[in-house]
This record gives sequence, structure tokens and C-alpha cells, in this order.
Amino acid sequence: MLTPAVLDRAVQAALDEDAPWGDVTCEALIPADAVATALLVAREPGVFSGSAVFEAAFRLTDPRIAVTQAVADGAPFATGDVLASVRGPARGVLTAERIALNFTQRMCGIAALTAAYVAEVAHTGARIADTRKTTPGLRAFERQAVRDGGGHNHRRTLSDAVMAKDNHLAVLTRRGMSVTDALRQAIAAVPHTTHVEVEVDRLDQIDPVLAAGIGTIMLDNFSLEDLRTGVAQVGGRAIVEASGGVNLHTVRAIAETGVDVISVGALTHSARALDLGLDVRVDEQD
Repeated sequence: MLTPAVLDRAVQAALDEDAPWGDVTCEALIPADAVATALLVAREPGVFSGSAVFEAAFRLTDPRIAVTQAVADGAPFATGDVLASVRGPARGVLTAERIALNFTQRMCGIAALTAAYVAEVAHTGARIADTRKTTPGLRAFERQAVRDGGGHNHRRTLSDAVMAKDNHLAVLTRRGMSVTDALRQAIAAVPHTTHVEVEVDRLDQIDPVLAAGIGTIMLDNFSLEDLRTGVAQVGGRAIVEASGGVNLHTVRAIAETGVDVISVGALTHSARALDLGLDVRVDEQD
């Protein structure tokens, strides 16, 4: 999802928002020929994500700015580690600083939180996956950060898969159609490559859904006991996803019920930005 075009478009929009008519502070105070060197330094431990967006913020501001990455995406880092270095025209470095940090701090926070969830379930076969609870316009960045943290992405958009939730099924059943027949009709109407997932919130809903031949069944807000029962009831006939009530205190026990996927909205909607600093030194001339 985070293609060069998507990346540059979002970063350029952020730069335009921050300095729509230029950086008047730099233009007033910083000599045009001044050169700056800057280090991206971790002020707390985490997992790195955002190398491409960090570089893009400086490149799109002034292509003469050189960025050297010291830590790869997905790599853990400690407090005080130098994550990247920047050198180039001082005005450009100072203008791009905040946008580069905003994106990178956010992505590192998501990657670090994801890594914490992944570590909790590492002894099981469960995947940690994100959801569509992302910041509008920044989904590609946030989902890249989830991958850098060792997690997986759920369906990327509404266009990628059929995912029938309780509201969808309520509409269908009010028209007198059984859940099984409604799902079979949906499966017949989409290409054979389209994955179909259905959300249930009770054990008695599982068999009618499975009878339609769906690919994934989501057990939503099930107790641990019901999750174990549900996994046994599915019996390998579909991928089993658990959702609802997932946090760092509960995810281990949920994974140990035998589910295949655990979707966690908190990865993107509740991650805090990590504390990173850009220490800049400005020289009078190159």
C-alpha cells in the first residue's frame, strides 16, 4: 500500500500544510548558504518504522539534503541510539524537521506496540492483525508500521474482501432469507478469488455460517471458554479470527484458545507516538 506515489503525495500535503508560503523563520534567520547536520536520536526504546517517509520529508523539501539510515525498518532500538543522519542546506533541514518527526514518531509507536502484542503470542500459532481503525489518509503508513512491528494486515479496504458483520446479516434476515442462503448467494455473486469473512457473536451462529462455505469466521467478543468451544466447533473448516476485548493483558490467553488470527484495533487507533529527537547543528557555510 505504501507505494512511492502514495508516500510522496501524503508527505507533500503535510509539508504544504505546515509551510504553505515558505518557512518565514528560516528565511529571516538562517543564511541561504548555511549547511546543517542533524541526527535522529531515540529518547526511549522502540521498533523503527518510517525510513522512507523520513527521507521523503527532506527530499521533497530540498533534494540536496542527504539522509543516511542507521537502523532498518523493523529493527529494535534503545534509548540514545542514532537512527538516521541528515545533512544539507540548513533552511531545508529545519523546514522539514517537524513533518519528518511527526510521521516517524507515529510509525515507530505503532511498530513498537505491534511488536509487544506479537511477543505475547509468539508461543502460539496466532497472527496479530490490524483493522480499518486507521487515521483517514494515513492508512498505508500505519499499516506499514504494523508490518514493521511483526504484525499482519487485515483487508486493506472495503473493496478487497466480503466481510459480513451483524448489521449486514440483520438486513438480510429481515427480508426473510436465512443466513446460510444469503451468504451462498453472496459467494456466488463475487469472483472466486474474493475472500469471504463473517462475524458472529454467538456459538449457535457458527454452523449456519460455515454451511455457506465461507473462508474466515470472526468470533466477536467471545469469552475464553466460548472461544475454545468455537474453535473446536469450526474444526478447521475456516480460518478463525478473534476480535473484541483484546489488549496486552488479554491477548495471550486469547491466542492460547487456538484461534488463527487476533485483530486488534488498538494497534493503530491507540498507539502513542514514540519520543524521537532531531538534534540539529547549523554551520555558517559548507
